[in-house]
Amino acid sequence: MQTSSETPRKVKFATRADPAVLEALRSLAGAEGRPLQTLVDEALRDYIERRQGLAPRNRVMRALRLSMARYDSLYRELSR
Repeated sequence: MQTSSETPRKVKFATRADPAVLEALRSLAGAEGRPLQTLVDEALRDYIERRQGLAPRNRVMRALRLSMARYDSLYRELSR
């Protein structure tokens, strides 16, 4: 996989998806204001990371960062 410092080169490929899965993905993309391709790429990367055990999943790390930002003062108090 490429690192974030490399310029990503996209390769076109075709596949088939369950219509309900594809519709759910399109809905998420629309709700998040992101291109469908971005979500597909993120999902593929998350899948590869999970299977290879390389790193925590992006959504887990994102949730952790949001939690830390929201509850920082509470966590500091609990650590005392």
